[in-house]
Amino acid sequence: MRYLVTGGAGFIGSAVVRRVISLGHEAVVLDDFSTGRDANLAGLSARVLEGCVTDPATVRAACAGCDGVFHLAAVASVFKSMEQPVRCHDVNVTGTLNVLEAARQEKVRRVVLSSSAAVYGEADAFPLSETVQGEPISPYGLHKKIAEQYCRLYAAAGWVEAVCLRYFNVYGPRQDPNGEYAAVVPRFITLGLAGVPLTIFGDGLQSRDFLFVEDVAEANVKAMTAAGISGHAFNVASGRETSLLDLVAAIAAALGREVPYRFAAARAGDIRRSVGNGSLARQEMGFSPAVLLPQGVAATLEHFRNE
Repeated sequence: MRYLVTGGAGFIGSAVVRRVISLGHEAVVLDDFSTGRDANLAGLSARVLEGCVTDPATVRAACAGCDGVFHLAAVASVFKSMEQPVRCHDVNVTGTLNVLEAARQEKVRRVVLSSSAAVYGEADAFPLSETVQGEPISPYGLHKKIAEQYCRLYAAAGWVEAVCLRYFNVYGPRQDPNGEYAAVVPRFITLGLAGVPLTIFGDGLQSRDFLFVEDVAEANVKAMTAAGISGHAFNVASGRETSLLDLVAAIAAALGREVPYRFAAARAGDIRRSVGNGSLARQEMGFSPAVLLPQGVAATLEHFRNE
């Protein structure tokens, strides 16, 4: 098979590319390299096209001859979406519509959308299941909710099969530890390696459902190949709730020493509690995460130590 991976030079996208190639398939990458890196694709036999999903002609050309599309290209930041909602809408919503329409025109069989647990917002029923009708509290969460609705519409109309994956907190090697809005795991790990005190926004008791990136890549493959799931959304979740203080303890255990930290004011748009129910993905897609947090943190720490 030939699969297009939008955002394929990014952290999660490059893991999907690796998984696709490891299964003997051909991978085409479309990335504007705003956050993706050439180094993430080093040694991979992927065809790489530079361009943005906001350009319909570029997306259609990338889709030509492909059997499926893994759509990961996005401005994947709650906090950036709070600062730049219009730009993020253009990439996250209009970009998804461009991908779906290009797939329709090029007769691609299925699109797998990388969505987010941010669609749930501040829900009050945990663990979160796909039946929860959450209200997003950030433009990013709203963008993903609209993108999912477009996927369901295209699937219901019979234009292209579409499956939505709601990621919880993905972490692992090659994740960007830099910048003001860097993901918490690589940021904490790199600061821990350097012996620099961590900053915890809020009281540290806010919780997340952490998922290792290789598990997420496997979920994408399962979503592309499972029968009878078009038009549906699935949690990609471990079902295990971890506070930020627990995460710090896991990093300290992997380092073999204490990790100092300090507290700062909570940030706008930051969800207090998040843990997902992954049973539907297990039943319908045959997906269950394999990597526990201590293993994943140790592997991620080793990657950054080597870098």
